[in-house]
Order: sequence, then C-alpha cells, then structure tokens
Amino acid sequence: MQKLASLIRAVPDFPTPGIVFRDVTPLLADAGEFARCIALLAEPWRDARVQAVCAIEARGFIFGAALATALGAGFVPLRKPGKLPPPVVAVDYELEYARDRLEAREGALRAGERVLIADDVLATGGTLCAARALVERLGATVLGASVLIELAALPGRARWGNAPLHALLSY
Repeated sequence: MQKLASLIRAVPDFPTPGIVFRDVTPLLADAGEFARCIALLAEPWRDARVQAVCAIEARGFIFGAALATALGAGFVPLRKPGKLPPPVVAVDYELEYARDRLEAREGALRAGERVLIADDVLATGGTLCAARALVERLGATVLGASVLIELAALPGRARWGNAPLHALLSY
C-alpha cells in the first residue's frame, strides 16, 4: 500500500487556503499501480454479485468504470445537472454552503439491481450519500461503497452510516 500511497500527491492550499488537495493523477499515470488499485478496490466485492457500479462525476468515473470492468458489472454515471439528456431522475443535496444535484438516466438501473457506489475521495459524505439516495430512488439496492481515499478527520464515514464502506487510503 506504501507504493500506492506514494503516488497520491498532497497539494497544500488548493483549491483554497487551508485545504490539502489529494492529486491522484500520478497514480493514474502508473499503469501497474493503477491496475493494482482497481484490484484492491474490487477485492471486498468479488463475491457480492455486483450488477452495476455507479460513480460520481468526475474523478469517480475513472475509478468506477475500471471497477465495473474488474467486477464484470455495468457502469452507470451519476452526473452533475444538465449533462444527461432527458428523462433523468435527480436528487438535491446540501453542501457546506450551497446546494447541488446529482442526476442519472431514467431507467439506468433495474428494480432490485445490486449496486456498488464508487468515488475517488470521501470527505464530508454529502455527495456519497446523495449518490446512495439517487440509486435507491431508481429502485436499486446499494451494497456499499468503495473509495480510494477517506479523509478521516471529516464526518464522511459517520454520515454514510452502517452500509459497508471500503477505503484504500486514509488521511
């Protein structure tokens, strides 16, 4: 795990002062470690009969699509507003100082379909919880979530609740 962690670049004061941004692009540039990362993200879900992986725009798409391939599952992108042609299903959610929305194509998931949610970073948990609400609104069953990085000082894991959550790295 040390090699993988060494490929996550810490960028202080980005995008605003006091924030340490975790840049995953060095990991993405290393084919062997990226493949290992996807295998490690997939490992806890190998026997879960995942039918679809839903991932959050934008960096989540990178990990989600690769994870879906590794698990032999379909991939469903969860998009920012206005990026998908209608009809869509949407959920609104609260950010620290604003509101946002996630959308998916209507009919993208079947009732009872077994879904894994994927993203790059878990911070406050607002977006991940919105993704779960959207998947459930579409009628599917959320098995859990896999993220590359968990920011442990923030309330994301507590906000996520009891559903399984797998994070490769914690800062």
